[in-house]
Amino acid sequence: MSGLPAAPAPAADGGGFFLPDFCEARAVLAIVLIAALLAIVLALARQSVHGAFWVDLARTSAYLLWTGLSCAAVLCKARPWLAGRPLRSAALGALGLMVGTVAVVSEVVYWAGMAWAQRTGSPSLLFPAQHWSFLLPNLLIATIVGALALRYFYVASEWRRSVELEARSRIRALQARIRPHFLFNSLNTVASLTRSDPARAEEAIEDLADLFRVSLSDARAQITLREELEVARIYQRIEQLRLGERLQVRWRVAELPPEAIVPSLLLQPLLENAIGHGIEPLPEGGTVLVEGSSDGELITIRLSNPVSATAKAVRSGNRMALDNIRQRLQLAFPGRASVTVDEGGDQYRVVLQFPRVIEPGRLDRGPW
Repeated sequence: MSGLPAAPAPAADGGGFFLPDFCEARAVLAIVLIAALLAIVLALARQSVHGAFWVDLARTSAYLLWTGLSCAAVLCKARPWLAGRPLRSAALGALGLMVGTVAVVSEVVYWAGMAWAQRTGSPSLLFPAQHWSFLLPNLLIATIVGALALRYFYVASEWRRSVELEARSRIRALQARIRPHFLFNSLNTVASLTRSDPARAEEAIEDLADLFRVSLSDARAQITLREELEVARIYQRIEQLRLGERLQVRWRVAELPPEAIVPSLLLQPLLENAIGHGIEPLPEGGTVLVEGSSDGELITIRLSNPVSATAKAVRSGNRMALDNIRQRLQLAFPGRASVTVDEGGDQYRVVLQFPRVIEPGRLDRGPW
């Protein structure tokens, strides 16, 4: 336990606490499996001593199972209290609770065996025959194993925290590289409207301010899909002032879950590429189609736009936004997100797929 450095108390909610949440079903299942495997190993190691393998396996597995589940239940209930204490005190408290639980379970097992022996007149092989030779080794083993387990939990927690911090720093770096260049170009559009149409110029300035705030904000790496689509629509309104009727955007996103979380600036750079490399070079303009669907676990967003032959040559050297979005999706949803591109024919299509994740505490407020 000396390897645990002193540290200030974590947050009261226990979100950054090093001890896992033993109230979760996954943790309980892990305890059951570990107890069963350990019982098999101990029974095999002692087979030459006892001879009765199945009896020894049943006795050992029952004891380890009840001990493990009891410790998990105690730590589950005590976790909020432990999470509010300094790290060293929390570790010592958790160790004391585990050793105390093992002592209680051992006492219950011993006295249950004594009661069985008095009732039947003969001791059972499933219960210990001697008190202190059964209790003291259990307490010593619980102390050693508990200390090692706590040390493992602490190291694993620190490793997860370092991985998360590294991922967040990479997301912020990628976020900084994707600052939309149109923010400054749009000032010319606003300036041209200040005399001819002051009302529209004022609306454009408000939209531009909203986009500046989203683009320059580092407070949140992820936002809801509702907010992300709103950012893309704000960008569309600004570009509509510049391109007029040449630009048409069709939104088919009614099936998307609005409260699903996504990396910030996920769709706006794709829409910017679609307009800049697809619609703007065409004299007659065109239509950008944004479609979204969800099967309950996976969200799919498709964005397609017409593209000319000259724009294809330019586009081949401008993949920063796609690579950036692909990296940020992989950081947000490791191994569960993909970005695919189809450049066949006169249409350019980008397909985003990522899991449906709802931020805790948020409720789906209905359709768009």
